Amino acid sequence: MTDVAFETFSEEDIPEMTEIMTRSFNCDSMMHLGKNGGPTGYDNGEFLRTWGLDPRSTQYKIVRNNQTIGGIILWINDKTNINTLGLIFLDPNLQDGGLGLEVWNKVESMYPNTVKWCTETPIYSRRNHHFYINKCGFHLIKIKDPKDYENGSYIFEKEMNK
Repeated sequence: MTDVAFETFSEEDIPEMTEIMTRSFNCDSMMHLGKNGGPTGYDNGEFLRTWGLDPRSTQYKIVRNNQTIGGIILWINDKTNINTLGLIFLDPNLQDGGLGLEVWNKVESMYPNTVKWCTETPIYSRRNHHFYINKCGFHLIKIKDPKDYENGSYIFEKEMNK
């Protein structure tokens, strides 16, 4: 275990987080599509401003050794306890070493009343599929736009055992 901490992020964190997010998404997209890419606004701060600063979201910058190394956006529903992982990203230089699973385990421990986690990821992102299914215990429940390799997505859920 490392000393990973979650800190709520604000507008002043967005430039640094956008730089990390851009590298993370570009790394994944380059690996699978041979070109840079990500969701609209991933590379100019618009995505984090729109979704991360939305008052209905729960957002954290992921910090290790006093350095921001990624971010996470959650949608927590205290009425149904069906929660959504909207986004998670880590500095690509720190991926593939168990840090993502450590971050996810921390999220699960912070929300013990969750009955189900939901998330979505691009069809092309095989590394994400491996992470969600084989590491975190999610199950593929739906494919959106299965013929569109670049824009289609996999919908995952994880039922929590109570």
